[in-house]
Amino acid sequence: MAPSVAVEPRVRREPREEILDAAACLFVQRGFAATPTRDIAEAAGIAEALIRHHFPAEKDEILAELLHRSIAPRLDNVEKIEDLRCATGAAPETLLYALAVLDVRALARAPHNLGALARQAEAQHQRAGAPFRAAHDELLAAYSHLAGRVSDTAPSTALAAPANDILGLMVLHQTEGIIEIRSQGDQITANHERSVATACLLLSRADPERINEIAARARDLIGVPGA
Repeated sequence: MAPSVAVEPRVRREPREEILDAAACLFVQRGFAATPTRDIAEAAGIAEALIRHHFPAEKDEILAELLHRSIAPRLDNVEKIEDLRCATGAAPETLLYALAVLDVRALARAPHNLGALARQAEAQHQRAGAPFRAAHDELLAAYSHLAGRVSDTAPSTALAAPANDILGLMVLHQTEGIIEIRSQGDQITANHERSVATACLLLSRADPERINEIAARARDLIGVPGA
């Protein structure tokens, strides 16, 4: 007789969390508009009526919560960097590198690659997307400020520096490229963190010969090995 195999029981969460987890997976895979509430209920293993109990506005309310969860850890990192700036007086290039590393980690840890949800045009156009867009603008402003500070102190070159808002978009695009990498099925590693953070510095015209020095300072600042 073959030995029996112990199967660990699935740990059930509160219904609200089950709904959000199922919706996140389906919205990212299928799209917001293509996912009816009945499919969310089936994936969560609950009655469809329970969705209306926890989310009276149903899909729109679920979307708003998921978009909030996709951006909140990233804004927390902005606050952390600002606290570190006040406490340590770290240079802008160190802070930019550190923010990029933390941002990549936040995107890499988001369940179901939740960052991809905000990229869906149908999700952006929903009323639920307005708070997310405002929060994302805060994130962009933080990148624009730090990248602009780095660029302002860079050695003079024949190339004109882009305006801070354009530079901020360019830098933010580097970190959010992690969403696409995850969509292709790749695991995010420390090498991705270093590569993205380095790209952010180079776009901001930081001295290439100082990248390793800046990376080491950023690693010490945020306590991330190998940053």
